This record gives sequence, C-alpha cells and structure tokens, in this order.
Amino acid sequence: MALNSSTHLASRALVLNPRASFSSRRTRLILASGYDKSPRPSLRVSADATAAGPKARFIARRRQSVPVRQLGRPLTEYMSLPASQYSVLDAERIERVDDNTFRCYVYRFKFFAFEVCPVLLVRVEEHPNGCCIKLLSCKLEGSPIVVAQNDKFDASMVNRISCDRTRSNSSVAELTSDTVIEVSIEIPFAFRPIPVQAIESTGTQVLEQILRIMLPRFMAQLVKDYQAWASGDTSRQPLGTGEI
Repeated sequence: MALNSSTHLASRALVLNPRASFSSRRTRLILASGYDKSPRPSLRVSADATAAGPKARFIARRRQSVPVRQLGRPLTEYMSLPASQYSVLDAERIERVDDNTFRCYVYRFKFFAFEVCPVLLVRVEEHPNGCCIKLLSCKLEGSPIVVAQNDKFDASMVNRISCDRTRSNSSVAELTSDTVIEVSIEIPFAFRPIPVQAIESTGTQVLEQILRIMLPRFMAQLVKDYQAWASGDTSRQPLGTGEI
C-alpha cells in the first residue's frame, strides 16, 4: 500500500498507507481505516496530563468505500504486503522513519485567525485484510500561539484500511477507509472569553473538513498505486506532489 498526505489526519485530520520499502512493490497509505466499533481510538498521545486550564475536545470520524477494478494481481494480495514494502504516495508530505513508522506533514490550515500545521508520527500495524495506522505523536507548527500549545494537548488517531475478501474472486473489489481523530486541548488564555461549546464546534468542523478533503484524495492515490503494482510496476514511485 502507500502512505499519503492521508496521512495528513491529526489536525487537518491526521494520516498514511501499506507496503513497499519505498523501492518494493506496493504502496499503501496510512490514513484510512476499516470499521472500528469502539467509540474512541485505541491509542492516545498525551502532551501534558497536568494541564490546569479549561479544555476543549474535538472528535471527527469518516468512513469511505470505493470500488476497485481488479487487475492481474488481486487487491487482497496488495493489501497483504508487509509494511517493509510500503512506499510513500506523496514524498512531499510523508517520509519513512523505519519499516513500520512514518512522519507525515499535514498541510496548513486556519483555526480562527491562527495558522496550524501538524506534523504526525504514525505506526502501521499489519492486519490480514489491510492495516491499522495509529498516531504515536503530534507536533504543532504555525503561529506562535499554536506552537505554544505543544505541551498542552492530547491527540489520538486510528486509521484502518481494509478490503472486502468476499469479493476476492470478483472483477470489482471494495476498498474501505475508516478514520477517527480526537483532540483535547487546554484552551489558551486569549480564547477563554469564547464559550467552550463554540470552540469545540469550530474545532470539530475543522477536523471534519480535513477528513472530507484528505480521505478521497488518499483513496484515489491508493487505487492508482494498486493499479501500478498489479500491472508489474516495481518502481514504487510516489504519486503525489504535495498539492491539496
């Protein structure tokens, strides 16, 4: 599989993908996910458990499925590649740290009047029919007031990518991505006159917008990577250019 700017999923949603040592056969991004029945992500990254100020909590979830026309090699085989064979779909935004770990640079976005650019460290866990991508850490870049929040927030993300094995013999398979993002942040002093509900509503809308933009883009790149892999392309060249 491959890592995409899908990887772009703890603030602008947070994100990545499957298997190719950047030179091996398949790319699978990290930003999608299969269906996770638990209401909250399973991995949590805490920046500061003793923060004393009032907190706001943002949660967003998106699930998307796309049909994939199967070529010479089935989609299930592509989805079963080891993480060491993942390649990056967008080299401008994703870099490999080791076989199972990737750093993702989410594109910049506005939260109220401030610029935010999350940098995510994610790990891929291999599953029989896909992979699960979990957030290890998140660093905020951007406006000074945003950078100052790096020790005052918790973030979690779980992204699962899976394929429908019941269609393995069909000419058309189904690829599914399910992503959950949750952020809890101590409200900066300058924002405290604003009602907490208004801050939470705005933050949730930002996360949802990120997922609306990033998931379809990620899924499209993943399908292209599968098609290249299934056609015998072993170059594992990134398909993205950093553009949103």
